[in-house]
Amino acid sequence: MTRHSLVIVGAGPRGAGLIERIAANAPELHDGSGLDIHLVDPHAPGAGRIWREAQSPLLWMNSHAEDVTMFTDETVDMAGPVRPGPTLHEWAGIDGTTFADRQLQGGYLRWVHEQAVAALPPSVRVHHHPRRALRVSGSREGRQQVWLEGRPAPLLADLVVLALGHLDAELDDEQGSLATYAAEHGLAHLPPDFTADSDLSALMPGSHVIVRGFGLAFVDLMVLLTEGRGGRYEGDTYVPSGREPVLYVGSRRGVPYHSKIGYDWTGERPPLPRFFGPAEVDELLARPAGFDFRRDVWPLVEKELGFAHYHRLFTVHGERTTMSWADFEEKYAVGDRTDVEALVEAAVPDPADRLDLGALDRPLEGVRYGSFEELQEGLRGYVEQDLSRRHDPSYSQDLSVFLGLLSVYGQLVRLGGTGPWWHGFFSYLASGPPGPRLRQLQALSRAGVVRFLGADVSVEAQDGVFRATSASLPGVFVETRALVEARLPEPTVGRARDALLRELREDGAAETPDGLLRVDPGDGRILDLAGRPHPRRFALGPFTDARTSGAFTRPRTGGPAFRQNDATARAALGFLAALAGRAAA
Repeated sequence: MTRHSLVIVGAGPRGAGLIERIAANAPELHDGSGLDIHLVDPHAPGAGRIWREAQSPLLWMNSHAEDVTMFTDETVDMAGPVRPGPTLHEWAGIDGTTFADRQLQGGYLRWVHEQAVAALPPSVRVHHHPRRALRVSGSREGRQQVWLEGRPAPLLADLVVLALGHLDAELDDEQGSLATYAAEHGLAHLPPDFTADSDLSALMPGSHVIVRGFGLAFVDLMVLLTEGRGGRYEGDTYVPSGREPVLYVGSRRGVPYHSKIGYDWTGERPPLPRFFGPAEVDELLARPAGFDFRRDVWPLVEKELGFAHYHRLFTVHGERTTMSWADFEEKYAVGDRTDVEALVEAAVPDPADRLDLGALDRPLEGVRYGSFEELQEGLRGYVEQDLSRRHDPSYSQDLSVFLGLLSVYGQLVRLGGTGPWWHGFFSYLASGPPGPRLRQLQALSRAGVVRFLGADVSVEAQDGVFRATSASLPGVFVETRALVEARLPEPTVGRARDALLRELREDGAAETPDGLLRVDPGDGRILDLAGRPHPRRFALGPFTDARTSGAFTRPRTGGPAFRQNDATARAALGFLAALAGRAAA
């Protein structure tokens, strides 16, 4: 009997999640015929590259262990069955509020993969190929050929799923110019990269380094260059080892990502979605002329997040409002933006209780400091206020907005092509570092190891050095012989170092204007330039226009990635069953 073949390129958490969904749906959709699943990834299945167990134990996850799961629950809107399983903290037997290190998460993901493989029917076999996939060839109607590095013959596949995760990228024009200048003048330049893979040896002890980027990549860099070089914390004081460089850090916003919220949810959840749900998405998708994110989508998102915020404020902290929730909700529902602003001003006396997404996004907009030291004090004060608020349950409307962000993301996945700004905004508000990391940042600032540059940082290479300026401190610049771009590469198909993606592009796969691979939002099939879904090729992950907030998620929050995995698994099993039926006939 002919055995069918499914090739999954990328064996990290997305690949593991797909196998889990294949196993869950197999009792309904698999016909019992032979199936070989080939996992192609140079890294170990489950953890993949990003979550591999062989990395520094100093690097943490940025979520509580109780907020990390790879298993579905009844909140996931999917056709397949729910197969519950333990969260990270339940599996590891650790306190749920622990920020586990990534080595432990890698072990959890390896176990999830092993459990998923064990749950497959006996006729399904899984093979791991520790190599890189170079290209996919084959007609739309026939079997595909997946060519691997160092292997003369291709893997033959009835279906191919790309689950590549975060991608390395060729340098863009700006980064290429900076790299060339650095090479010509003996400077150190580290372009965007996954920090755990960066060679930091060029950042010498005591040297001054400009760091552009203030998100999670910066936090990893901060850890590896301080504790990773022998420094230590004594309470709120950092004791240097003498091997640290001095980091001058700034970004577009000029502030770090918001601290993870440090308290648990209690009481009623906001009834979401309310203003941005499936009906609104259907209407947007049905527009013949398409939609614009800022004009058509963002007002709905803004109203949804405002609803989540004020629902919590009025129903739990009503003593800080001047009207009943019923009256406020009635007026909020029908008001336009101007009406809502007036309503909030009248009903919520304290500006600290109002939701201002613009101010949240750009907290240093228009703020100017008179000296470098004033800037340091100002930024330390900002971080302290953020830490205080994010750990104070009297501001639990912030946690309600977090739930609103998750709800919104679940809807935006269906739209695709929303642009990179939204993903960055989401990460800044909802996916920031653990509170203890910002405490460490404060200690490093006081010790002079980290120095803040402010907002709208620009970097030039001239006179044999890198020179950084910012809008927060007009007329002042910093010169160094080292520059680190502390952020992941943009996941664009055109600049991906992954040869397979470049080949797909040349083969006619469609891209969004932002360079993401276009896929069918229903099941992840790759679209061509005419908008036709490829019958045998699928793609899941951050390089697609159906990107989600992550391959794993917080329990009971809908899990958009799980929904996608389920749809792709069911489409794949249905296709293979149809093949088997035709062969039998």
